[in-house]
Amino acid sequence: MKAYPTGAAARDRFVVERRPPREVHDPWRAQGLHVEDERIADGTIARTATVFLTGRECPWRCVMCDLWQYTIDRDTPPGAIPAQLAAVRAELDALGERPSQIKLYNAGSFFDSRAVPEADYHAVADGLANFDRIVVESHPSLVGPRTRHFLDALGAYRRSGRRPPVLEVAMGLETAHAAALDQINKRLTVDGFVRAAGRLRQYGAALRVFLLVSPPFVPRDEQDTWMLHSVDVAIASGATAISLIPTRAGNGALEALATEGLFIEPTLADLERSTAAALEHIRGHGSSLRVFADLWNLDRFASCLHCLDARRARLTKMNLEQRVHPPVACAHCGGAS
Repeated sequence: MKAYPTGAAARDRFVVERRPPREVHDPWRAQGLHVEDERIADGTIARTATVFLTGRECPWRCVMCDLWQYTIDRDTPPGAIPAQLAAVRAELDALGERPSQIKLYNAGSFFDSRAVPEADYHAVADGLANFDRIVVESHPSLVGPRTRHFLDALGAYRRSGRRPPVLEVAMGLETAHAAALDQINKRLTVDGFVRAAGRLRQYGAALRVFLLVSPPFVPRDEQDTWMLHSVDVAIASGATAISLIPTRAGNGALEALATEGLFIEPTLADLERSTAAALEHIRGHGSSLRVFADLWNLDRFASCLHCLDARRARLTKMNLEQRVHPPVACAHCGGAS
């Protein structure tokens, strides 16, 4: 591999040139729906629907991102997001599910007007009736006027005599390691993240923070230290939820970095250790602050299938109870892989 580029444009090319082919997706159909339990700020458990929306690819080219493969290579058509949401509501009704929370994840930024047309905000808000909390994701740089406009659309509930839902914005800090954050190509600084979090507070929106487990460019022997530094930044930024996302190879760019020793994919043990450390670290910061391990596709990080189910169950309990459970003992691997 040639040396990792230093300029943003060259890094964009580095990322894009190493991608596998993208599947063609229908912008009028969501990628999928997942319903699960999640502990909310008051300590109770809420049914939560996560909708994987289909829309335009994110304009940033982060070196670790694999979400582009679930997007389209053009602007999202007006009306497509409300149509996807309507179909999801019908699916929830058919399943007999009545979740109180909904996450609208569009593999990019909700406040990117080319991914979610601003003209659709009121139609999207209309499709979110009866939810207590709505979670959307956004690059910190896009938290601004469109965030306020979407809050205004949700505020229409108040004018009709209904309580508007809480808006929570999930932003990826990824890591507080300044050099690694720069090299990730997110075009973000820790200070920029903190400023965006401050704008959310001014608007009255809640904050969820995404942190990477084993981010590229952070030395292996410093990963645990920087994870806790990153948790501290999330706490100082007013986060009420921190999601730990294991960094997944498969986009071509991370494989190239791995050959140079700049990235090592985390193991299940890394995710378990990071989650336990973060849960211990947030003690004393109020019961409303929660840490969640991302359990999607967990089997790819495990080298021992004998204890995988038990370890998944352990992390699920830690997510729901917000306390550390004893590690799983495994006669085959010792629970360390």
